[in-house]
Amino acid sequence: MSRITYFVDLVLPLPIPNLYTYRVPKEWNEVLAIGKRVIAQFGKGTKMYTAIILKIHEIAPAYEAKYIESILDESPIVNSFQLKLWKWIGSYYMATPGDVMNAALPTSLKLASETKILLHADYREVMEDLSDNEYLIIEALEIRNELNLAEMSEILGIKNIHGYIKRLIEKKAIVVEEELKRRYKPKMESYVQLTEDADHEDRLKDIFDKLGRAPKQLELLMGFIQLNQRYSSQPKRVKKIDLQKAVNSTAAGVNSLVKKGIFEIYEEEVNRINIDELGFKDLFTLNEYQEIAYQEIKTHFKNDKVTLLHGVTSSGKTEIFIRLIEEQIALGKQVLYLLPEIALTAQIVGRLRKVFGDKVGVYHSKYNENERVEVWNEVLNFKSNTADHRFQIILGARSALFLPYSDLGLIIVDEEHESTFKQYDPAPRYQARDASIVLAQLHKANVLLGSATPSIESYQNAKEGKFGLVELFKRHGNVQMPEILCADIKEATRKKKMKSLFSPLLFEEMELALENKEQIILFQNRRGYSPIMICETCGHTAGCKNCDVGLTYHKYKNVLNCHYCGYYVPMPKVCPACGDSAIKVKGFGTEKIEEELGILFPDAKVARMDLDTTRAKNAYHTIISQFENYEVDILVGTQMVTKGLDFSNVSLVGVLNADNMLHFPDFRSYERSYQLMSQVAGRAGRKNKRGKVIIQSYNPDHQIIRNVIDNDYTTMFTNEIIDRRNFKYPPFYRLIQVTLRHRELAAVNRASDYFARDMKAVFGNRVLGPEFPGIAKIRNSYHKQIILKIEKKASINTAKEHLRTIYTNAINLPEFKGVRVMFDVDPY
Repeated sequence: MSRITYFVDLVLPLPIPNLYTYRVPKEWNEVLAIGKRVIAQFGKGTKMYTAIILKIHEIAPAYEAKYIESILDESPIVNSFQLKLWKWIGSYYMATPGDVMNAALPTSLKLASETKILLHADYREVMEDLSDNEYLIIEALEIRNELNLAEMSEILGIKNIHGYIKRLIEKKAIVVEEELKRRYKPKMESYVQLTEDADHEDRLKDIFDKLGRAPKQLELLMGFIQLNQRYSSQPKRVKKIDLQKAVNSTAAGVNSLVKKGIFEIYEEEVNRINIDELGFKDLFTLNEYQEIAYQEIKTHFKNDKVTLLHGVTSSGKTEIFIRLIEEQIALGKQVLYLLPEIALTAQIVGRLRKVFGDKVGVYHSKYNENERVEVWNEVLNFKSNTADHRFQIILGARSALFLPYSDLGLIIVDEEHESTFKQYDPAPRYQARDASIVLAQLHKANVLLGSATPSIESYQNAKEGKFGLVELFKRHGNVQMPEILCADIKEATRKKKMKSLFSPLLFEEMELALENKEQIILFQNRRGYSPIMICETCGHTAGCKNCDVGLTYHKYKNVLNCHYCGYYVPMPKVCPACGDSAIKVKGFGTEKIEEELGILFPDAKVARMDLDTTRAKNAYHTIISQFENYEVDILVGTQMVTKGLDFSNVSLVGVLNADNMLHFPDFRSYERSYQLMSQVAGRAGRKNKRGKVIIQSYNPDHQIIRNVIDNDYTTMFTNEIIDRRNFKYPPFYRLIQVTLRHRELAAVNRASDYFARDMKAVFGNRVLGPEFPGIAKIRNSYHKQIILKIEKKASINTAKEHLRTIYTNAINLPEFKGVRVMFDVDPY
């Protein structure tokens, strides 16, 4: 055993700026490794945390180092590539190491003192196998029913409780409460087999004779032999649940044969991630234009360039992606396929699995913790020399960036322009598209950005030669681009020709599409029924008690709901202010559109796709499948319906109100309006017919609407670039947003004035603010913002150092106690 005294620098899952150094008991010297989890006590109390070893050394810190309590892993769960990415994200986005760790690790891999322990249902069966301390833990749980780790440690006087807890979980004596930070528990499947005594022909004949008086049990045995295919050359294993279903029996029936010594039950770990049984499909042939684009991409890859594929909707970008993925799989490399929305994974994963089968893994927030840990472990254990490895291709939202890849060959960022690649809260506030480029550099992998409407920054980088640029302007199968028309709802309203929310033009086209048994998509970027409730007598409007925002009416639940903090109240029957019953709702969201369609088109089947209808894990997949299978005629949705979905029978798309997007107070509003309208227009006429798009607006001659109608991305880009250069916005300047937050308005004002004064002393007129944002109060906290604009040529690292100095000086002042300061690099 090594007698050297080692110290370790740990990343703790807390928003603290520094790493902390701990001492290692000498008996653990041989099992130390960077990337392993350890249990460490932090702070004045006895609170324990799961931490990650970042560095091993022999240098004692200036303070008295505490000992680590235990080492949880036999091998590292985080690799060197991840730790380098964590370091870059923390540095660039001004986040603490603990913030990055919390974003990167699944919750199941983080045990803390609050973790609650319960007795396993079958704990009595293992009581004889327990050590003295383990027995004491079980006794304490019998008295209290539920204990967290800190309470257990205090009651029993056992400091290092985590090792005992881990062993008791493995013995199935205790369980960790599901809702909290739970340890990964594999999914088990029960199988039935004949006992050694019963598995003989002569013995089976005796059993059949004896079971003659028990017909249900006899039926179970015969069902087992049939499913088992006992007399074939390759007998099959029989799942307990399949046997019960086959003979319409119960678990009690199977257990009765177990008690008689005929059956025995055994369990095996199974994959939590459901792989559809799809037949493999040969790779398709790319058309002439796809082939040219494919070869151009490969040329840029040879020059180690990030490549932007600018391809119009329905041009066949996904087929090119699949061909590139196939090349990487043949080389034994891993592939990361990033998507902006969970909704997109339902369609894309089906297409990829038809080609690659169970090499495709899915990772996003709708998966439960156990499923996410299973994908994590599969990726962690990937070996490039293994021919048949599950989850060699990972398809997911931005969190998939943090998986433990060891040999990435390609990263695809589909719909790279989407704002959902940006993490806003909590820290780290990273942009997954940009972070993926850094991850690829670490692995020496290629990056392909794909979009029909690229972000201004990416297209500018391509124009300047920093990125490779490949353009694909022909739709697959020579399908024509949709015909786009603009309906003037100001004129239609003046002439009283509006049919509820629909202009005469849109209404007529909807009637025609439904007559022809074609499908329709309607886009409105606002959920709920109506955004405003107002009393026509006194003018009172319903507002949130926690936020400076009005409540949205949701008719389905008959409540007024805040979309920022979740506060809700029942819809009042009379005005809370004056008592009059003249209450009206104004404006419309997706829920109201759905209701109006039910009145105007009673025979049409309508579905709604927004945050309210897609909270469940498989809700996206269900709605998309219903629409694909023609079980739905009209799909109403928010921006979820704009993103890359491919439906063969959609002939009409309606944008019900373009003006809300165009007039949003944001320097990107024109860019994002163009992207949203173009993307939703691309859902029309995608396979065998030219589609039609109707955009409703009070200003049909708006330049952006004209650009969308003409499918003119270049003009939109040129105009935006001129404005961005003149007004000092990206891609010519970098932005850092400083947000200060406190429950008291006066405290926020004092702190923001102090911060802005010090910032202006350093940066001069590059500083804007402080100003309140559009919604100044959220969740009972007031917000104020300061924007720093930094020239591209200037050092952003120097700017960050100045900001950190100002922050450090400010938080040490007693008058700013309790003020939270948040930094957001590249905030929009």
